[in-house]
Amino acid sequence: MTITTQRGDASASHTQAEFYRLVWKWHFLAALFVLPFMAMLSLTGGIYLYKDQINNWIYADRIYVKPQETTVALSDQVAAVQTSVGLTRLRGITVYDDPQKSTVIEFNDGEKTRSVAWVNQYTNEVLGISARDAMPMRMLRKFHGELLLVNSGTKFVELSAHWAIVLFITGLYLWWPRGQRKLVNAISLPRGKGRSWWRETHMFTGFLAAILVLPILITGLPWTDVWGGGLSYVQKQTGQKAESLRFGGKMPKSTQTDAPPIAFEKVIDLAKAEGLKAPYEMRSPKGESGSYWIYSKSKRRMEQNELVIDQYTGQILKRIEFAKAPVVAKTVSWGISFHQGELYGALNIAQNTLAAILGMLLSVSGFAAWWKRRPAGGLGVPNAPEASLGTGMGLLVVALLLDWLIFRRNGWFTSKA
Repeated sequence: MTITTQRGDASASHTQAEFYRLVWKWHFLAALFVLPFMAMLSLTGGIYLYKDQINNWIYADRIYVKPQETTVALSDQVAAVQTSVGLTRLRGITVYDDPQKSTVIEFNDGEKTRSVAWVNQYTNEVLGISARDAMPMRMLRKFHGELLLVNSGTKFVELSAHWAIVLFITGLYLWWPRGQRKLVNAISLPRGKGRSWWRETHMFTGFLAAILVLPILITGLPWTDVWGGGLSYVQKQTGQKAESLRFGGKMPKSTQTDAPPIAFEKVIDLAKAEGLKAPYEMRSPKGESGSYWIYSKSKRRMEQNELVIDQYTGQILKRIEFAKAPVVAKTVSWGISFHQGELYGALNIAQNTLAAILGMLLSVSGFAAWWKRRPAGGLGVPNAPEASLGTGMGLLVVALLLDWLIFRRNGWFTSKA
C-alpha cells in the first residue's frame, strides 16, 4: 500500500515537473518576441500619458494668449489661416472655455497636408502652424500603435499584445509558490546577488505587472485589427455599436433654403444651451445639404455628447448621448479612457505610469536573467517534453487554417476603419 502511494506520488510529481518545464519553455519563447515590444510600448505609452502637459510645454507660445475684452469671429480666424498658408479643407475648430487658450483650427493646407493652426481669438494673429503628423505627440502615438509602419506595424503590435497575455499567464504559473518557496517569499522584495537577484526581480516585477499591465493590454485591444475588428463585428451584429459620429457615419442632412448658413458662434451657443461641456470641437457642413457637427471634448466620458445641427435653421437634427450608448459600447469606451489615463484623473495617470515602469523593468530583468543563465554560444531554451512542440505547432496550424478557410473568405473579424 505504501509502495503504491509512493509510486503514485512520484508519478504525479514527474507529471507536474514536465508540465512546469513545458510552461517555462512557452514562457521563454513568448518572451523572446514580446519583451522588446513590451519595453517599447511601456516607454512610449508612459510618455504619452503626459501628452497634454508635453504639448502645453512645447507649444506654450501658441496655446496661451492674453485675454482681451472682445474676440474676433471664428469665420475671420479661419480666413486668417487661409491667407497665411492656404486652406483646401476645413476639418475642425476647437474652442475652449478658458479665455487664456487660443482657438485651434485643423485643416488641409494649400498642398493638402493635414495641419493644425493656433489663432489668437482677440487679435486674429496666426500664432503657429504645424503639420499634424509631424507633431511629436502624434508621432509618438503612431509609433506606439503601429511602429510607424502603418498596417503591417499594427499587426506586430497586436501580436505582441496577444502573446504578452500568454506571457503573463505562464509567468504567473511559474511565480506561484511551490515546494519550499512560500507565498511570503513570492511577494517579498528581491534578495540575493547576481543571477539570483535578477531572477527574483523578474518574478516579483512580473507579479505586480500582471495586476497593473494586463488591464492596460486588454483595454488596448479594441484598437487592433483582428481582435478589435472582431469585437466591432460582434457589436454590429448584436446592436451594441455606438452611434458616435466622431469617426464617420451617416449624418442627417440640412433642409436647403435661401437663408445663409448660421455663424460658427451660433453653433457654439446652441451647444452650450443644450448642456454640452467645453471644450468643443466643431466641424463645418460638407456641401449645401451638409450639417454642423459639434462634440464635447471633455475628458469625462459621460460628458462626451454630440449634436448635429441644421446649417440654415439651427435646428437640432440629432443628439447623441454617451449615457444612452449600448452597454458594450460604453464598456469599451471606458476601457479606452482607462488605457489613456483619463478615467479617474491623476490617480489613473499615476497607476498607468507605474504600470509602464513595471513593463520596462520586467523587460530589462527578463533579459538580464536570461543573459546570465544562457550557455555560451546558445539561446538556453528550456527543455520540455518533445510532444509540446508538436502540440504548439498543431494549434498554430489550426489557427492559420481557420483564418484562411473561414475568417478571411467570409470577411469576418476584419477592421473596416
